[in-house]
Amino acid sequence: MKIDKRVVIVGSVAMDSIETPFGKKDEILGGSATFSSIAASFFNRDNISIVAVVGTDFPEKYIGILKQHQINLDGLEIKEGKTFRWKGSYLKDIHCPVTDYTHLNVFEDFKPKIPQNLKNVPYLFLANIDPELQLNVLNTMVSVKLVLCDTMNYWIHTKPKVLLGFLNKVDMFLLNESEARDLSGEDNLINAAKSLMSKGARSIIIKKGEHGVLYFSKDFTFAAPAVLLDDICDPTGAGDTFAGAFLGYLSNSSKINERNIRKALVYANIMASFTVERFSVNGISNISQDDIDKRYKKFVGITRF
Repeated sequence: MKIDKRVVIVGSVAMDSIETPFGKKDEILGGSATFSSIAASFFNRDNISIVAVVGTDFPEKYIGILKQHQINLDGLEIKEGKTFRWKGSYLKDIHCPVTDYTHLNVFEDFKPKIPQNLKNVPYLFLANIDPELQLNVLNTMVSVKLVLCDTMNYWIHTKPKVLLGFLNKVDMFLLNESEARDLSGEDNLINAAKSLMSKGARSIIIKKGEHGVLYFSKDFTFAAPAVLLDDICDPTGAGDTFAGAFLGYLSNSSKINERNIRKALVYANIMASFTVERFSVNGISNISQDDIDKRYKKFVGITRF
């Protein structure tokens, strides 16, 4: 019997304008579903689908990049109007952008429509969107095996009850340090993870940027440093790349066990390191499996003791 390894990613496809100390780019491909789906495709080819919305102005060349990675676009809605746009600057702090503007455009009324043939997909990534929409998607799926969920401070501050209310439906909850502290009310990250797991989440993944990642579950705790890099060009999309690579690796694993979760977290770190080296998806869209393997071996060599 063939094992179903399909993944659905629900999030945004956007056009970003970004300035960092290393350059300035306008109207480049971005969005949570974009970065995560491309990253996932390296570990689970032909099994990645996205659910998102773009406007009629969305460039065909960007559709081509997604198709190049064999990403299923049945759930990509093309709606009359303009595509979601974000402009930000990292000139003051390379790790924390200053938002110049956010134009939601067609994304403002986005209500994820899961195609009928994807409702029984076993792996689901709920990227950073309104938690009410995340809950609606969860209620639509009929046989999901593993749910990875992301969020951000905006939703934590505006809809904390909704977020906390469906944690018992989430297998792995993904946050950064400040988000974990804000949602849990705990300053210590260990206590923050314990608090969120007590609300129902089976495991907590805390992204620490240049300081790596922490994983907490009732079975084990794991910490992995970030990949050492000479230069960081653009951090946009690193967290979404991490999430996509993580779920892509797990969905193509024979078992969801401690060993594979640890490896998935390391590979997720590695893929995020490629993203930050270039603007847009250029850091991951043209790499090879050999590039990933080389960086993985280097990482193992640095961290082994």
